[in-house]
Amino acid sequence: MRARDWIPVLVLAALCAAMFFVPSAATVVRDDGASMRAKVVSVDDSQVSLAGLVEYGTQHLEVEMLEGPAKGRRFRAENEIRAQLDIDKKFAPGDTVAVTWPKSGAGADDTLMARDHWRLGWAFALFAAFAALLVAFGGATGTKALFSFAFSCLAIWKLLVPLCLNGWNAGWTSFAVVSILCAVILYLVAGCTRTFAASLLGSMLGVAASLVLARLFAWGMHVTGYTMPFVQALIYSGYSGLDIADLYCGAVIIASSGAVMDLSMDIAAGVAEVARHRPGLTRRELFMSGLRIGRAVVGTMTTTLLFAYSGGYLTLLMVFAAQGTSPMEFLNSTLVSAELVKTLVGSFGLVLVAPFTALAGAALFAGRGGALDGSCECREKGKATVLGVEADVAATFAERARGLIGRPPPERGRGLLILKCNAIHTLFMGYAIDATFLDGEDRVVKVVRGIRPWRFFVWGGWRARKVLETASEAE
Repeated sequence: MRARDWIPVLVLAALCAAMFFVPSAATVVRDDGASMRAKVVSVDDSQVSLAGLVEYGTQHLEVEMLEGPAKGRRFRAENEIRAQLDIDKKFAPGDTVAVTWPKSGAGADDTLMARDHWRLGWAFALFAAFAALLVAFGGATGTKALFSFAFSCLAIWKLLVPLCLNGWNAGWTSFAVVSILCAVILYLVAGCTRTFAASLLGSMLGVAASLVLARLFAWGMHVTGYTMPFVQALIYSGYSGLDIADLYCGAVIIASSGAVMDLSMDIAAGVAEVARHRPGLTRRELFMSGLRIGRAVVGTMTTTLLFAYSGGYLTLLMVFAAQGTSPMEFLNSTLVSAELVKTLVGSFGLVLVAPFTALAGAALFAGRGGALDGSCECREKGKATVLGVEADVAATFAERARGLIGRPPPERGRGLLILKCNAIHTLFMGYAIDATFLDGEDRVVKVVRGIRPWRFFVWGGWRARKVLETASEAE
């Protein structure tokens, strides 16, 4: 990857670092203490009773602190078991647990609260392995993906969550955050190109359609959003004024946005390649090409959403099957209806992304020029054929600085290709030239004809990476 391509990555890394230190959402319910690691030395289960299939009572522990001001000291700790399998935990000697350490400290006779198993060590190891694999396999692209992953996590935690808690409309706030994430991620993949513009436009139209459909069908099917996990805990934490239906709609578009980006980039990149190799195609022909690419991908992508959503509710489906509930009955239930809206609306928006992106790509790529005959083809060292012109290649600093100065006008069909260049001059030249500026993929971004001698500055634009100089056809 070229040095200039690292600039967006470094900017994103700096932005991630800055967001990390941004204050999180203001808390209403505060824990009076810090969470610290401790090792379970012994366990007393004499006050834990069995009621059917569940246990309840108090588990008494002796723990040894592994960090903090009391590292190495032993304390009593308690673990409350409430006969709730989804939140209860039971400790054994040798376990590493998280205990609440009071802000005022703890004496030898104080009893600490054992909160949960300590899992962060394994979590960090898993993330480190994932990051190493991503970078090793993807190289520069994997590095970009890693930073975009970190940025997405921080944007949701530091931006989306606080705004929703402060009463902002969760649906449109989620749409705005998803738009920012799509723009950043797609830019890292495609750069500032028409491929980026087409994929971003298609993604945003698809996400917007999903938001409108989520609102419509959630209202029509009386899906309130209270089936989402921990909604009741959120309300009793001091946020009873939140619009849970809006939160549900926001969750729908966030859940489907990843698949939307994948599909839009596939179609936009496909249309770009078609336009590159067949620059004479009309908008209608490019649009139909984009639709055909989309049809090949949509089938598996919609099934991907179905698997992703149904996997989280596998046990619920098993309960319905075990109870002999008919399909009509469980499809009409509140829980399944909420997942049905989420799955079908997400899939609906995903399918709409295909024509939206194909239409945007056709509008952006048709008639805008493109590299002919396989773009720039090197014949031998210092020679290349680009746009049908046999060109000498100016690759070194000295060759680029000289350009055509002191050389006779190139013959028809011949020219000079200057690499790593997006601006030229015609000082000290004795004849006019035509300049064709190309991007990094050898697509034409600008053509300037009849440039007279002694022009101080001719710019090809931000996307230009090289320029083909030929004798002016007007001479």
